[in-house]
Amino acid sequence: MFGLMNRESCQDEYGPLENYHNLYKIGSGTFGDIFIVENIKNRKRFALKLEQKAIRLSQLHFEFMVYSNLAPYHGIPRVYSFFSKPKFNAMLMDMQGPSLECLFVLCKNRFTMKTVLMLAVHVLHHLEYIHSKGYLHRDIKPDNFLIDVDNNMNQLYIIDFGLSKRYYDVSQMKHIPFKVGCNMTGTARFASINALRGHELSRRDDMESLGYMLLYFLNGSLPWQGLMQRCSQDNKYEIIAETKESLSPMQLFQGHPKEFSLYLQQCRELPFDAKPAYEAMRSMFCNLFKNLKYVNDNIFDWDEQKKTII
Repeated sequence: MFGLMNRESCQDEYGPLENYHNLYKIGSGTFGDIFIVENIKNRKRFALKLEQKAIRLSQLHFEFMVYSNLAPYHGIPRVYSFFSKPKFNAMLMDMQGPSLECLFVLCKNRFTMKTVLMLAVHVLHHLEYIHSKGYLHRDIKPDNFLIDVDNNMNQLYIIDFGLSKRYYDVSQMKHIPFKVGCNMTGTARFASINALRGHELSRRDDMESLGYMLLYFLNGSLPWQGLMQRCSQDNKYEIIAETKESLSPMQLFQGHPKEFSLYLQQCRELPFDAKPAYEAMRSMFCNLFKNLKYVNDNIFDWDEQKKTII
């Protein structure tokens, strides 16, 4: 199901794991490696995320708690357990399909307008749900969305909550305060300007990152790709932030329907503690979908290529 990275066994790094076999590596998350495992008794397969105990800062138990607090929801994989062994921590969860990044490469680094609009609506639903539970994702990118391609379901899942954070302080019943001087959080290519500037993140930043993800799908690349290699370690985030700031939403989405630039403009203009207009943004994309006379048949660009990835 997954676009496999390799057939590396988790025993190579973490040692043997009781009750499961047929382990092979499928990817790496923010703070751990992900393997496919098969239960010895019932032969059911799961995804297992492992984190070495030798790392300086453990995040896996926190991520497990976020998944648990967000459950149940159709767009988030179910987690079953968190457990510790002498060499590692582990989280067992449902196995899903390939990432949007994997499918994007499969489609030769370009999605059609129809696929991009359907994805935009689905992701906005997921972000609204996550935010309604008081959490930010803080690392919106194609690698962190998986598609269940079995039986033409094309269910979109959002994963990897290792960088998540509560933006709403439940004890004080208020939004967290704005501050500066934070470490850059997320993936620079898709990070918001605020993230690159070291500002405290809020709901607007997840939304802005989605805008860059949609641009990436439409154009096949982003204008600031490659800057990381040409910048020094000290100023790379500043240069990428300046590049993003220098390009208006209209410039970024030149040649595409105005709805995309309007979306990004709204995200950039949102006050720190403001609630995004999720429904209005979804309606904008849905209306564009109808005006372009697309059929909402749940058929995406990768369906023609499905036999090559499962």
